Amino acid sequence: MEESQLSIANPIRTNAIIKKFNLRAKKQLGQNFLTNEQAIQGIVDAAELGQADTVIEIGPGIGSLTEKLAQNAGQVYAFEIDDSLIPVLADTLFPYNNVEVINEDILSVDLDNFVKEKNITGPIKVVANLPYYITTPILLQLLDDDINFDKMVLMMQKEVAERINATPGHREFGSLTITVQSRMDAEISLIIDKKSFFPQPKVDSAVVTLSKMDNNKYEIDDFAKFNKFIRACFAQKRKSLWNNLLNMLGRTDEMKQKITSVFEELNISSNARAEQLSITTLKSLFDLLGK
Repeated sequence: MEESQLSIANPIRTNAIIKKFNLRAKKQLGQNFLTNEQAIQGIVDAAELGQADTVIEIGPGIGSLTEKLAQNAGQVYAFEIDDSLIPVLADTLFPYNNVEVINEDILSVDLDNFVKEKNITGPIKVVANLPYYITTPILLQLLDDDINFDKMVLMMQKEVAERINATPGHREFGSLTITVQSRMDAEISLIIDKKSFFPQPKVDSAVVTLSKMDNNKYEIDDFAKFNKFIRACFAQKRKSLWNNLLNMLGRTDEMKQKITSVFEELNISSNARAEQLSITTLKSLFDLLGK
């Protein structure tokens, strides 16, 4: 098979592209090129793509994942911050007329307006190999957008994926867990060995699939206020929930009595820590105290 007929993710083709354009992965942008074709297929499978789907990709790199997305979705919009990769993508993705590469930082993009301008009416899915150093800011921005994403399939540092997918009582269960799981159903779909990347990072990656909930499962009216309350509950993880709440609400006798009453109503131990409580219980706590 000729080199040009190989998939972009094939190590032989990847090396050829890197040499052709004299590329150097930029550490400051968290660039690591995925060269595992099986892993890329796993990401695409997790996204469950069809021709009615529009995909928003973040950080296409040299187009390894983009190529597979274009083969399976109706339209792909790939946001790439690195100017030097734009001509590379123009070359590698030339055969696909359903891909538009946009040279912008996703954190500065108003996706709500973007969707309106592009007149996207069908299902929208986000698929991305997120840079480790800005995984959380990007994820939080996506969650805060008014777009009702059908699904997000995000590759990230394995440790962050485990935090997102944690359950009450687990040491990784925290404010990020609740921020995500209060809005979308989360699962780890794939573990990707660090050897699957060039250059090789220091840690393994994982693919997290976030699926749209059928409805507002926890009946949260104001996610911004709820998330602020949750961050306060986990502000000092070594301290009890009681102490964190007092730090937030004030250490007055009246407030101590109020918290005691609410803890008794919800059957929460006075020395409980926030990570021991379910999202449902924390939501009830928010309704009684956080507002």
